[in-house]
Amino acid sequence: MTIDKAVLMFAGFVVLISLALGIYYSPYWFLLTAFAGLNMFQASITGFCPAAIVFKKLGCKAGIAFK
Repeated sequence: MTIDKAVLMFAGFVVLISLALGIYYSPYWFLLTAFAGLNMFQASITGFCPAAIVFKKLGCKAGIAFK
């Protein structure tokens, strides 16, 4: 799995989990959805993504977006 696919999968997982937690437990969990969206937005502009750094250290292959 490449870093790009791992980051997208992780972001999607965070969004889905935070939506479920926001619906069933507390609306404050929607802030996690907002954080994930803002992080994806800034990563697309700056190229800096903390999750990509973690996945690289875990041994994922470099992709096109994150090397």
